[in-house]
Order: sequence, then structure tokens, then C-alpha cells
Amino acid sequence: MKTILTGVCFLVAIATQAQTPQTEINTQVWEPFITAFNNHQTDAFMAVHSKDVARSPRDGKIVWGWDDYKKSQTEGDQEDIKAKRKRTLTLHFTERIAQNNLAIEVGVYKTSYLLPDGKTMDYYGRFHVVLRKENGVWKILVDTDSSENGTITEKDFLAAKPMH
Repeated sequence: MKTILTGVCFLVAIATQAQTPQTEINTQVWEPFITAFNNHQTDAFMAVHSKDVARSPRDGKIVWGWDDYKKSQTEGDQEDIKAKRKRTLTLHFTERIAQNNLAIEVGVYKTSYLLPDGKTMDYYGRFHVVLRKENGVWKILVDTDSSENGTITEKDFLAAKPMH
């Protein structure tokens, strides 16, 4: 019996250690972020962001807080639904740093649009995100991205590491 109990304790210890900050961030932020983005679900998308969020689509030289970000996301989601555009977001990472309740994630995204006429369009950009753990849950605090004047390509995307 003692051997079984020791084995169970060992397995629990391994499972607990396996929950790295990146695993938590993937589960709490990136997986719901991608699902909500791909499905045009503004409220679910915004739910993974801190109410203190600063969002900057740097190509546009813009910085938004929560309200402006939500307004822009809502409008984009509604436009895509109305135009019957389907989109698929994929993230690859070049750097993932987490300590205590803060994390920095850098990578390259690919957004593929499937248009009603069957054509596809792919867009690439580099993202820099700061996350903060709020009440035990990771949230996006700062979210910036840029195509870097159109220089980010599939080559950059493929050179970065997939999420899992």
C-alpha cells in the first residue's frame, strides 16, 4: 500500500511540475484567443485581455485602451461576418519568458482569409505581448504587432516554433 501511495504522490508531483507558465498561458490565453478570433467572437476574444490592456497595431501608428480595442475588434468581426470571410490565425513563437506573474511572448502570426470566391489571402506579422497574471489567470496586458513594412513573410513564420 505504501508503494502505491508513493507512486501516486510521485505522479501528482510530476503533473504539477508539468504545468509550466507557457502551458498555462497556452491554455488560458492563446487557445481561447485563437478560437475566438477565428470564430469572430469579440466578447470571448476580449475576455483574455486585461481591462488595463494597451493595444497597438503599430503599422497604423495607433495605441488603444480597452474601449477602443473592443470597438475595433467588434467592427472587424462584424465586417468579416457580413463579407462571409473566414479567417484562421496561427501563432509561432521566437521568445517566451515568464517569471512570477509577468510574461513576454514574441513571435510571428499568420492570418489566412478564405474569401467567398474561394481565394485565400495570407498576412504575416511579428507580435510582442506582455501578459500579467490577474487573480490567478494570465491576461494580455500589452499587445502589439507589425508587418514591419511588409517584410515579415512565411519564411519568418516557419522559422519560429509552433505553440505546443
